[in-house]
Amino acid sequence: MTPMVRAAALTNYIEVAEHLGLNPQQLLRQVGLSKTLIDNPEQRLPTSAVAALLEESARAANCPTFGLRMAESRQLSDFGVISLLLSHQPTLRDALDIIVQYRHLLNESLALYVDEVGKTVILREEIISDTSAPMRQGMELAIGVLFRMCSALLGSNWRPLSVNFSHDAAPELHLHRRVFGCKVEFGSEFNGIVCQVADLDKPNPLADPAMARHAQRLVETLPGAARQSTLNDVRKAIYLLLPMGRSTIEQIAQSLGMNVRTLQRRLEDSEMTFSDLINEARRDLVLRYMENPRYSLSRIADLLGYSVPSSFTRWFTTQFGMAPAAWRREHQVKPEE
Repeated sequence: MTPMVRAAALTNYIEVAEHLGLNPQQLLRQVGLSKTLIDNPEQRLPTSAVAALLEESARAANCPTFGLRMAESRQLSDFGVISLLLSHQPTLRDALDIIVQYRHLLNESLALYVDEVGKTVILREEIISDTSAPMRQGMELAIGVLFRMCSALLGSNWRPLSVNFSHDAAPELHLHRRVFGCKVEFGSEFNGIVCQVADLDKPNPLADPAMARHAQRLVETLPGAARQSTLNDVRKAIYLLLPMGRSTIEQIAQSLGMNVRTLQRRLEDSEMTFSDLINEARRDLVLRYMENPRYSLSRIADLLGYSVPSSFTRWFTTQFGMAPAAWRREHQVKPEE
């Protein structure tokens, strides 16, 4: 199943591209898209095509912050019909629950996990794709949009503890500082936002319970509102929990609120196995990690769930035809000392 994303993800793409002197129609054609397709916010587009469009646009404009420029002007209303439901949730925690509940209507390729650790919480995000191509622009767009949503509900003065990206830093970070207004960490072990747990439960002064109920009924009438894809949900859970060392079938089943046998049966119905999905995620994530010079090979092995580096080396050689150290030499990735 090809991961898809709503065309709403490309809201203001043409505006940003033209502002940077690009020909957006030409770039859209290069990745098999068109202005007509992206003009319909509910249109489903291949995630790989959207990611390639953003990366190529950043390269053509010599603008490594292209995705973040798109995120800077995003509004809660860009979530479509669900924005009404989000805006009237009593707390940010409730709004995040809505995003998880209706994730298949918002963005099938975006995985979100709320990880509470003591008095802090990590809002982890990952992009699920069927390609190992770079995701820098898509990731900065996704994190930027999540940040904007949180700010809309908590107030413009809200500041998280940090915003984290697994990729390396851009040469110039003034836009990151302006958009986020907090510490931004690169080469991190996760993509996401770190804030206080208390932030999740601060009351939303604009919340209206009557409007929330009305919006809930409206969302439930949308085509596919009740559809659930176990296969896609498992993929998302693996992407998020694998780097945390919590990607056993028992832990994934628990995160999805089902027992192991039920999960296995649903995967069998989709003609997939849990090990197939683990391997898919590893193949995608490993190249993102390998291209980051901050990650040592032993750290990459750990992030992919290999407790013994030699096991990681054997797996990588089988998948890519060469040892990981040789791959890095060939792709001119020099790990930092």
